[in-house]
Amino acid sequence: MPAQKLWSGRFEKPTRPEVESFTASVHYDHRLSEEDVRGSLAHARMLKGVGLLAASDLKAIEKGLEGIRQDLLAGRIPLGSSLEDIHTHIEAELTKRVGEPGKRLHTGRSRNDQVATDLRLWVRDAGAEIVSRIDALQRALLAHARSARRLVLPGYTHLQRAQPIAAAQHFLCHVERLERDRGRVLCALERANECPLGAGALAGSTLPLDRRRTARLLGFARPVANSIDAVSARDFAAEFLFALSMLSIHLSQWAEEMVLWATEEFGFLDLPEEVCTGSSLMPQKKNPDTLELIRGKSARVLGNLVRMLALLKGLPSGYNRDLQEDKEALFDAYDTTAACLEQARIVVGGIRFRVDRIRQVLDAGFLDATALAEHLVTKGVPFRDAHGWVGRWVRSCIARRKMLKDLSLEVFREASPRIDRSVYKVLGAENVVAAYKTEGSAGFREAAAAIRRWEKNLCKRSRNHRACRP
Repeated sequence: MPAQKLWSGRFEKPTRPEVESFTASVHYDHRLSEEDVRGSLAHARMLKGVGLLAASDLKAIEKGLEGIRQDLLAGRIPLGSSLEDIHTHIEAELTKRVGEPGKRLHTGRSRNDQVATDLRLWVRDAGAEIVSRIDALQRALLAHARSARRLVLPGYTHLQRAQPIAAAQHFLCHVERLERDRGRVLCALERANECPLGAGALAGSTLPLDRRRTARLLGFARPVANSIDAVSARDFAAEFLFALSMLSIHLSQWAEEMVLWATEEFGFLDLPEEVCTGSSLMPQKKNPDTLELIRGKSARVLGNLVRMLALLKGLPSGYNRDLQEDKEALFDAYDTTAACLEQARIVVGGIRFRVDRIRQVLDAGFLDATALAEHLVTKGVPFRDAHGWVGRWVRSCIARRKMLKDLSLEVFREASPRIDRSVYKVLGAENVVAAYKTEGSAGFREAAAAIRRWEKNLCKRSRNHRACRP
């Protein structure tokens, strides 16, 4: 008999087979089997604690659920659409194995609060894994920052050369973004860390359930305060999806830079062959497919966020069957983001800068123009006037195929007689990077300080490693 009628005396007619297939979710919610067993064990122990379950019944339930857990992991329990979802499969299998005690497990519990609890447990575990993979990618980026301490790169705005930057600060830029992504995941986990069990279908129970004990047994901070909210809230899932979406967008931006830098037109780095593919036609090709897929899969994660938000936008309070559709979006977004983080770590570990090529083209584009204007300011020239002087000098250099450092001191003194030979100390990309003074700038001094700070942070995080749950 179909799941919704398995224990019900309300119905006489069986569910149509095509309806069974349409409403079934076990083909994807089987991923909640571990969480369902954990939640069921906690619920049974709470029932025994409040006198609604005998000690002998609890023992039988515990033994039965542990056996089911192992058999599910080993694939020894067939899953079919006639029993609809993983929650019903587990309860039906338990009743088959232990008899009467299995029928008592669902006392004071609805599939509504059961599913909501399983999903929150899953999000906590998934979030912890994402945080762990973010940490690993941050460590890989920090290792590159250390190795590129004295390397200077052209920095870009509008994809046009702008100012020179320390390569280390470029890598640490992505470390900082990942840290915010990490924080967003942890914030989402904090709001997921409340227990719906005991809310029942939506109104709670007339039985003396101890919701706080159940929450403690499952490691939740507290029960969800409102029983209606407990079964219908999925904002924690949407928030987790947003955190994954923002993380995926950051990975996509990084991947796009790596794709550009690996082109012959930029020529800044070589990608490891292990993460590239060839062409079926062109023998010379070395395609950055891994990076392109990291970039492309961000759209998939973002799509799952939109899918979740669209699912929720029209639902009234209380549980609605629409919420069955929340899980595939979550599972796919997690799988995709976790895989992208791992692939990004592998790519970062294998990239190599083409230092000679970078140095050969570094001074092209007048990257020292802003530093020259700021130097004029220190000699008393108003900034807008300094901006104009440097712009005219750049135009002259373009016409004469020279660089700013090739101009004579007499030319610079046209802007101010106070200018002396110290002007040449801020000309040239490497001199500019050495001269940056502001906190957080892309200069050598700030890069070294940032590396030390991140070494300390990540070392401390590694020493104090624990499950990343609130």
